[in-house]
Amino acid sequence: MEKLELTKQDKAYYSAGSMPALKNLAACNYLSIAGKGDPEGRAFQLVLQALYSVAYSLKFSCKAQGNDFVVPKLEGMWNFEASKYKDISMADAPLKVPRSEWNYQMLIRMPDFVSPRDIDMAKLKVMAKKGLDLVKNVSYFQLPARTVVEMMHFGPFSTEPQSLLQLQQFIEARGLESDGLHHEVYLSNFNTVAPEKLKTILREPIKPVR
Repeated sequence: MEKLELTKQDKAYYSAGSMPALKNLAACNYLSIAGKGDPEGRAFQLVLQALYSVAYSLKFSCKAQGNDFVVPKLEGMWNFEASKYKDISMADAPLKVPRSEWNYQMLIRMPDFVSPRDIDMAKLKVMAKKGLDLVKNVSYFQLPARTVVEMMHFGPFSTEPQSLLQLQQFIEARGLESDGLHHEVYLSNFNTVAPEKLKTILREPIKPVR
């Protein structure tokens, strides 16, 4: 049985250049779980455990039905309470907003043949087998077609402000407007890959260019 591998089927989605550029993305479906707090904390790891448990339950269920797939890369959308932290730029936000104040929505992209009902069934299986309470917070999520400014960030998360500044300058120089949550695609497993070797796609949704 041939496995569907989205990273190979949709190479444009899982790639970006080393400098900011515009890209149009099609609508995509995801597994999603939301939370708040430090991404290096224990609570965040439990959130990821719940998300991946459902993803692999779905994979095995789909495989049994003849639709096997490789579980795609982890993604995340991030934001904070803008009214509480006024006048903080995109590039400064990682440095000036406490990690405890960050809201996140962690995502794993799903093939089109995975339905909301499939996700509900997978959640029931995981809760019955593992008893993970956070699994109930996993849901089906869809992002519409959108335009983004993106670039590849090489290296540790601590140096992301340098890349974010480039995105910010690109957007400002062209008179573009942000339109949605900052989005990251983690091409490297940050639990096993050395920080200096990490590759992360940074995406900032913008209002469509007319």
